[in-house]
Amino acid sequence: MMDFHQEIINFIKVWVQATASLSYTYYFSSRLPKGLVRLLSLLPVFYLLLIPPLSISSFLLSAITGFFLSWLTTFKVISFAFDQGPLYPHPQNLLHFISIACLPITIKQNPSPKLKSIANPTPISHLLKRVFMSFPFKVLCHWVITYLYQYKKYMHPNMILVIYCCHMYVMLDITLSLCATLAEFLCGFEVEPQFKEPYLATSLQDFWGRRWNLIVSSVLRSTVYTPTRHIASHLIGSRWAYFPAIIATFVVSGLMHDIVYYVYIMHVHPKWDMSMHFVLHGICEALELEMKCKRSRSDKWRPHPVVDRVMVMGFVMGTSVSILFAPLLRDNVDQIAAKEYSILFSFVREKIAMLGTRLMRGS
Repeated sequence: MMDFHQEIINFIKVWVQATASLSYTYYFSSRLPKGLVRLLSLLPVFYLLLIPPLSISSFLLSAITGFFLSWLTTFKVISFAFDQGPLYPHPQNLLHFISIACLPITIKQNPSPKLKSIANPTPISHLLKRVFMSFPFKVLCHWVITYLYQYKKYMHPNMILVIYCCHMYVMLDITLSLCATLAEFLCGFEVEPQFKEPYLATSLQDFWGRRWNLIVSSVLRSTVYTPTRHIASHLIGSRWAYFPAIIATFVVSGLMHDIVYYVYIMHVHPKWDMSMHFVLHGICEALELEMKCKRSRSDKWRPHPVVDRVMVMGFVMGTSVSILFAPLLRDNVDQIAAKEYSILFSFVREKIAMLGTRLMRGS
């Protein structure tokens, strides 16, 4: 059985080191001129963000650390070296800097008023939407999906993959909601929602760029898409510069998915199947944009948005089930996660019982 106590210690060590490295970034590197000089000063930071997380063997803790620190924070710090991305303009204090760097959040540039007028009551449809998309409902969905895994042996493999797909969306949404709440509690930030009803996307560009996991889109835009498009515009002209920029963005996204899943979570060599999925989507999105340009120039008939939504979600779900989530089924990720949930709950119950015993003795 996993020594969860030691895993917690490793987890805390990694995050303490990351916090120290970001403090160095805030107080020292930020004073250097942007560009290569600042980037070179950040090499020790990259080391502490990429190497120590490999010491964590827990599936759940390594997933959080690999995604938050080794991917998002590393890319945010890279863009910070050039005064780009979510860490620019520089946050006003160290707590804000570390929170923005470590948490998967996007700060609202124009916060909405806190008080709402009662002259325009909220429609019933919006109230129902709030209930079904609320945090308790998401937790309930997560519990139901986890319960269904007990009957996996009776299900068709494709059905299991569909459940994985839904589970991934719910887990990401819950995790990002918790991070947004933490950021609001610690710093008073008002953050953007990281998912904007992705099932209503009318194109791949709409899905990946405006609706799905927007913090990743934002980070990749500042570190990969914009620089690649700028360079490509000088080499092949601005008309076609978007094509290599899109492909490069999806290639990097695929590589990071492979590295986080295989290297940081599973501790094995990457198999690059996730990279194949994102390269496919990058090519399709680039072709989609070119078709849109031609269609707008010819001003031909356009399909109804409902048709677009069905086609987009069919493509996303179909390719995700057959390529992206196949490794999860192959590696029995649900069983690993369920076992760790059980260990975690036992660990928490044990610590609570010990604390209660000490309090009883003290009284």
